[in-house]
Amino acid sequence: MSLNLNLLSSAKWYLFKFDTPFDVVKTVALWLTVALVIAFLILFFTLKTDKRKKFTKAATVFAVIYACVLSITFLTFTFWENQKEGYTILLLLIPLAVLILSLAALIVTLLYGNKKAKIVTGIIAALAFIATIICMGVHFASGAGADMNGINSESVNSIALYICAVLVTAALIAVAFIFDKGYKGFDTKSVTYAGVCIAMSFALSYLRIVKLPQNGSITVASMLPLMLYSYIFGTKKGVFAGGIYGLLQALQDPFIIHPAQFLLDYPLAFACIGLAGIFACNAKLEKLPQLQFALGAVVAGIGRFLMHFLAGAFAFSAFAGDQNPFVYSFVYQLGYVFPDVAIVIVMGVLAFSSKSFTKFVRSRMVPVTVK
Repeated sequence: MSLNLNLLSSAKWYLFKFDTPFDVVKTVALWLTVALVIAFLILFFTLKTDKRKKFTKAATVFAVIYACVLSITFLTFTFWENQKEGYTILLLLIPLAVLILSLAALIVTLLYGNKKAKIVTGIIAALAFIATIICMGVHFASGAGADMNGINSESVNSIALYICAVLVTAALIAVAFIFDKGYKGFDTKSVTYAGVCIAMSFALSYLRIVKLPQNGSITVASMLPLMLYSYIFGTKKGVFAGGIYGLLQALQDPFIIHPAQFLLDYPLAFACIGLAGIFACNAKLEKLPQLQFALGAVVAGIGRFLMHFLAGAFAFSAFAGDQNPFVYSFVYQLGYVFPDVAIVIVMGVLAFSSKSFTKFVRSRMVPVTVK
């Protein structure tokens, strides 16, 4: 309990922050994004059905471009601030910028391009992702990331991190496929909604109620759009969308000291949000959509907690001091992951208590019922 109180006392509370040029940009981006999300929701629910589809596709393209602009802007500021300290991240800046642009091109192509264009942009995005991972591996394996954050690289258990990353990746993929029975593959509809939900979650992630040291934060239901996406389109697509969102989180406010820690704390942790749809097609709970969503959210929250816990125990043991690093990581992650999930569960249950909302969500689901 005392550790939780110490963490809260050192936490940063966010609404407005203008200490540095980067803080000004992030504050402006926060409120601009909130305004855009509100405008989107108003237009989405007021437009007629025949116009809503065209509007959603156009809004997705805009959201993708907007996210690209924000991400590259944040990358540039991060590079600029670190340059002042005599530390260059140019090795990461270029591949990350290319990855962002290639993913944006892939989403737009999936919406409007032909089959050949989809294949080409898909290959480019995959190569950009591989190049980014390689560059991260070269950079952080050197210990530069740890040194920059005041951590002795010898305290980082690289072997354990790599083993954990491999094992949990395999487990996550297996669970996503096992509980995704009856769902179709990616199509224009699922890609469109993925883009919108990723953008909405990214926007809500700026609404931090509290930010703990080492970047743990409690937000205003930032995971809700992605959990709803998983509920509608299944765990495979949900895990994929969550992984993309995790990459955006890494660009938004990175705290990275090791390539495997990056995978655990960002793509894998947020990919677990996609497990929220795990009970969506359970016939026994068909009349209890609130329970379907709540149970799925709990599973997603536990998955995300596990990823952060492993990263904290093996990568950030230096912050534990005289404490057991496993206990420290457990308490630290407990202090923000489950409150963040609890907010989402409350809002999700309230939403599914509305018959009209439940009808709207289920009208967009396309799986067979799993008994």
